[in-house]
Amino acid sequence: MRLAVIRQRYTPFGGAERFLESALASLIEHGVAVTLYTREWPGAGSTPMEPRIVDPFHVGGLWRDAGFAHAVCKAIAGASIDLVQSHERLACCDVFRAGDGVHAAWLDERMRHLSPLRRLGVRINPHHRYRIAAERRMFASKRLRAVICNSKMVKEDIRARFGLPPDRLHVIYNAVASDIFTPTLRAHRSKVRARLRIPENATVFLQVGSGFERKGVATSIDALAQIAPPAHLIVVGKDRHLARYAQRARSHGLSRRVTLAGPQADPRPYYGAADAFVLPTLYDPCPNAALEAMACAMPIITSRRSGAAELALEHEAGFVVAPGDVAALARHMQLLHEKTLRARLGANARNAVLPLTSAAMTAQLLALYRDLLDPEMVSHAGPASQPRNEAIG
Repeated sequence: MRLAVIRQRYTPFGGAERFLESALASLIEHGVAVTLYTREWPGAGSTPMEPRIVDPFHVGGLWRDAGFAHAVCKAIAGASIDLVQSHERLACCDVFRAGDGVHAAWLDERMRHLSPLRRLGVRINPHHRYRIAAERRMFASKRLRAVICNSKMVKEDIRARFGLPPDRLHVIYNAVASDIFTPTLRAHRSKVRARLRIPENATVFLQVGSGFERKGVATSIDALAQIAPPAHLIVVGKDRHLARYAQRARSHGLSRRVTLAGPQADPRPYYGAADAFVLPTLYDPCPNAALEAMACAMPIITSRRSGAAELALEHEAGFVVAPGDVAALARHMQLLHEKTLRARLGANARNAVLPLTSAAMTAQLLALYRDLLDPEMVSHAGPASQPRNEAIG
């Protein structure tokens, strides 16, 4: 089987890249010949696969995305490939992995939390308009035969907005390294807390993820302000406006109770230092950080616009709040001061993600690819099985 995978950019702290590295390595072990089409791939050495670099000149985000789309579809048109799986919104793919969810759904949620002036800026932003149009073209493409959704939430968003039939929407959760993210990380607890000057008796809430507006970090800080000391919040992740969030903590008198740790190549010690995980995100298809926290036997509090919410509810592994609901988040954080409740929800959380192994994810992907390549299916697929030379319009 010859599989082309498209992912434009690699960021060392990105969840999509961790999915790719895990999935591609497993697929290659199972005899799948994988070619990765990308602008850059610093992690290429971790798999027996050499990516194909497609890096046309660009200035600005809109030109970057449109230029890559045109160039990569052109490159694929001349290649010998059985299936094209894209992690970008392109109409030249057979399979789309909706790892970033639905852009239009993210914008709708974001708009609810912006001022009128900023809402106007989003509406007229040409880059957002391009992405929404590309999304529509892709989901309307006759070539698109399957969509990999990393949560039921994403599946429902796509079905409701674009009318795709359920049999083309496949939920495959991200794999979780439950042998690496384990309750044994609590061995780091005292050392990390001592370094950050957090009292041993404090209930520590952890939030991990870059892009603080989307992740709801302001909501987490505001909620902590409603909880008595020594409760503490640690935020691990990258954001261009880190100083803005530090100022927000200071304005609440929380300078000593909020730690903005920045991006971390290895966040595991922070998981070990924490008691519970919070992610009041505006929109997050399937946050790896939440799944990793669950693997560490931590209860989670997340928003209803997070793919992790369905796991928390189905397995009684935490609580779910509306995005931006500070009071509800604070109430649930207060409940998690209770050690017995934390232990019960945390045990449920770990059991919920234990089945989400790399082997299980690979088996699901391989089964999907084989179904799509089955000769009998292809012969009855109609327009969707046309030659692989369609580029975006």
